[in-house]
Amino acid sequence: MGYWGYDLSRRYQGLPEPAQDTEHMAQMAVGIYDWAILVDHQERAARLVSRLRYPRTEAILEQVLLRIEHAQSAVMDRTRFFVQSPVTSNFSPDEYKQAYDKVQTYLREGDCYQVNLAQRFAAEAAGDAFAAYRELRRVSPAPYSAFLDWPHAQILCASPERFLRVEEGRVETKPIKGTRARSQNREEDERLAHDLLQNPKDRAENLMIVDLLRNDLGKSCEAGSVRTPGLFELESYSNVHHLVSTVEGRLRQGCDALHALRDCFPGGSITGAPKRRAMEIIEQLEPHGRGIYCGSIGYIGFDGQMDTNIAIRTMVYSEGEIRCWAGGGIIADSRCDEEYQETFHKASAMLEVLKRFSG
Repeated sequence: MGYWGYDLSRRYQGLPEPAQDTEHMAQMAVGIYDWAILVDHQERAARLVSRLRYPRTEAILEQVLLRIEHAQSAVMDRTRFFVQSPVTSNFSPDEYKQAYDKVQTYLREGDCYQVNLAQRFAAEAAGDAFAAYRELRRVSPAPYSAFLDWPHAQILCASPERFLRVEEGRVETKPIKGTRARSQNREEDERLAHDLLQNPKDRAENLMIVDLLRNDLGKSCEAGSVRTPGLFELESYSNVHHLVSTVEGRLRQGCDALHALRDCFPGGSITGAPKRRAMEIIEQLEPHGRGIYCGSIGYIGFDGQMDTNIAIRTMVYSEGEIRCWAGGGIIADSRCDEEYQETFHKASAMLEVLKRFSG
């Protein structure tokens, strides 16, 4: 279990390393775990499980049980978290428009069909970010959330998007393309959802990524097994509506979950199409590297099954700074002001969390 950072893709896409590493993060951090605590929220039960693959595991299980018994007090005693400066972006409105205009030039010249352009927000911070993660999960509950507490960073993720799931040889991906901010007015909220479902631009964006992922899955799946059982479906979250499709296939003989992860990485929904050229344009236009953002967080089991997310709606706390990103896919029919505002809609929950801890 762990993360695969966006920049790890350079090894497979043939892209050069950036001249300046602004994140100072490992491109990949994955641990192999012989025991786990599994919490079943429906059954309201927790289990300590292990296959005892390593001799030392049995000796420490008693210590683990003692930690579980005192877990509540341990959570309550964690150091508080403080945001110590105003939140800044690496794009001013004018700078974003300049980057947007360059994307439009590339689109007109035929370099690409879609480019995902993101801005980064950052603030100085101190303490333990676990409290901020709990608040993020409260204000923005999402099915693919995660908190990783590494020696070099704390990662707070409230992702709504699955990247790849492998189960009994079947691969599934659920790309998100198309977003609307939600309204507290029920009728207006329903209108926004209906507009998203019927909007030709959003459907075209979504279809571009579906085609890209069909091609990516085809690298490790049986010929003829890749299909799209769900297209342009609505998923609604606390702050936004999303347009989601489902693409699936069956792994061919000799391929496993890691082959699928390598062949599809990074997810096309956060690059654009075609993938390699879109990534080159992102490298040129975004002021900072993405690091973990738009990579993937997840697990691969000893049984060969896998579940991973797209690391969006993700905050990274390291070296006294907390950072988060938000982006959107730009196509020829896009409008600059709408795309710029969409990044704030997507970042709204994370920015709200930073505001609540700013004191």
